[in-house]
Amino acid sequence: MGALDGIRVIDLATVVMGPYATQILGDLGADVIKVEPPAGDMSRLTAPYRNEGMGSLALNVNRNKRAVSIDLKNPRGKQVFLDLVKTADVLVTNMRPGALRRLGLDHEQLAEVNPGLIYCNAQGFRSDSSLADRAAYDEIVQAASGTADLMRRATGTPTYMPTILGDKVSGLTIVYSVLAALVHKQRTGEGQRVEVPMTDTMLAFNLVEHLAGRTFEPAAGLMGFSRSLSPGHRAVRTSDGWACILPYSRRNIDDFFAEVGHPEVVEDPRFADSASLAANFDAFYDLIEKYAAQRTTAEWEATCARLSIPFAPVLDLDDVTEDPYVTEVGLLECAEHPTEGTYRVIGSPVRFSATPASVRRHAPRLGQDNDEVLGELGYSEDELRELAEAGVTVRR
Repeated sequence: MGALDGIRVIDLATVVMGPYATQILGDLGADVIKVEPPAGDMSRLTAPYRNEGMGSLALNVNRNKRAVSIDLKNPRGKQVFLDLVKTADVLVTNMRPGALRRLGLDHEQLAEVNPGLIYCNAQGFRSDSSLADRAAYDEIVQAASGTADLMRRATGTPTYMPTILGDKVSGLTIVYSVLAALVHKQRTGEGQRVEVPMTDTMLAFNLVEHLAGRTFEPAAGLMGFSRSLSPGHRAVRTSDGWACILPYSRRNIDDFFAEVGHPEVVEDPRFADSASLAANFDAFYDLIEKYAAQRTTAEWEATCARLSIPFAPVLDLDDVTEDPYVTEVGLLECAEHPTEGTYRVIGSPVRFSATPASVRRHAPRLGQDNDEVLGELGYSEDELRELAEAGVTVRR
């Protein structure tokens, strides 16, 4: 049994942020019911796919869920949804506040149906701000949270991270926020509204180190963490590839330069103490890059292991399925999907000694579990058929 066995979560979310969060809750044992419109979540159409509606992204974020398709704009569909809400512990949505109000699905209205409901809404900006109903995808949040500016400071151009960082960090924030609310509910029986604004989440995430000198008032220095903003803060070329060689502590630094035959570097006043090093990271990284090219990646791995210097070869993502560490820990395992055939499942990275996370269900097709879920709510076979024929639900 997972830690959340017995907890029911309604996933009224689209694309990645919310579905990623509910997938994790499902891995932890929750009964997650994904509610989609008749056209389905737009992520279902993200290529590549073998069958339309079951793209790779949908497979990656919708495991351990049951899927129902309901037209929430139809009064009968809304009633079906409210019947489902009555049975839930948690609802997660990334619909904008205005849309939720128009549908009659905001927190105040659903709390009347289920006072114990933990209602988590996540969107680009705070619901009580002037930007509450502004559309926000990951790139928008990377711009609005300063993430793109961090890239400008490091590279000269305000670019986006080549991963949907805002979506996934916000998804993880949803998870820990919902878990905290579940603890409160367990203690008091009370539900509550939890809001996760993506821009606020990413600003808080970025400012941990980058608030820097502006942490103090008056300011004790500039914004930005100099180590990670240095142009040299990157993997270095070895004689036959790429690696991260990271002398971090004073002992690491001394050992590295002694190993390459230049112990005098440690006497350089530019690197004499932490403050001096922080002001001269560019020169420091230039030296590491210079000496890294003198040995192979394998030689550096052995050297750094002997000296306890942090090291990793750069993993080529094309090689991830054969990477020794990935195969050792079993993070990627092949499974057989009933309709999509053999595919790779990204395992849970977390290990529990008593309540392990698990993959119990393949990602479902649109509306796959309508009859099962609505049948549990007491809908008869005739009612299920009538709802489907009226276009309120989708049956498979």
